[in-house]
Amino acid sequence: MVSPELVACAIALRFASGDPNPLGPCLGGGEADGTSCVMGKGEIAVLMVISAAFVTACSGAPAAQPSPTQLATSSPSSAPVSVTASPTAGSGIRYVAIGASDSVGVGATDPTNGSWPALVAARLPTGSPPYVNLGVSGSLALQAVTQQLPGAIAQKPSLVSVWLAVNDLNATIEPASFADALGQIVDDLVQKTGATIFVGNVPDLRAVPVYAGVDKARLLAGIQAYNDVIAGIAARNPGRVKVVDLFTGSAALVSSGTVSPDGFHPSDEGYRLIADRFVSAMRASGVALRA
Repeated sequence: MVSPELVACAIALRFASGDPNPLGPCLGGGEADGTSCVMGKGEIAVLMVISAAFVTACSGAPAAQPSPTQLATSSPSSAPVSVTASPTAGSGIRYVAIGASDSVGVGATDPTNGSWPALVAARLPTGSPPYVNLGVSGSLALQAVTQQLPGAIAQKPSLVSVWLAVNDLNATIEPASFADALGQIVDDLVQKTGATIFVGNVPDLRAVPVYAGVDKARLLAGIQAYNDVIAGIAARNPGRVKVVDLFTGSAALVSSGTVSPDGFHPSDEGYRLIADRFVSAMRASGVALRA
């Protein structure tokens, strides 16, 4: 079976070689009936941004590594994982973040301390152990199943954040395939840890500069399909899994002042606003975070 990394590399190298339609389906998953279509100039512009990263990765560079803010984790054991208590007032919180380049802090002035998981961790109650950031730049949800999930389970967390969607959306991963991968991550965390899990959905990306030339109706349809998937996964375990709504009222998240100069990743202000969304959702669910 071909790995997702090889698929991503193949796509990037086909694009770099001049293939006018390296993916086949349009951004957001193609037409509603499942047929493929020719990408427009705007969609190609978006894929140029994404493909550049993959071309670099495919040129002999080492495989993507977790965020430099990650703490050392033990290898996952085949033995049953003990269940820890959910985060409650008056107790320390063991927090683990699963994600992609936004979790790493790409676009922040100080990625180590300025990513949104780092800003959430700064509000953990006194006595909490150092948080663990497992984010990997460029990660798809399927890659996170093997690259991040085992480490998260091994940490025996009481609080987990998961934000994996935009890379899958950009790579035109079908919503059903995205659902399988994200569902495995969330369901395994529910079954093998005692954590409360907060899953971010997809903001309204239409105003983000890198999507300027993309068909806005198709992009919105893809975002809505992914957000429906995320809501459905959370609904399977509503007591343990919470959706962090980054879509509703997301204009502030994608304004010129909250997007970094690369036109795609959040700026320092953008990361602060994203962290605020996660913190608000966590507090509403009883997680005792400091002001």
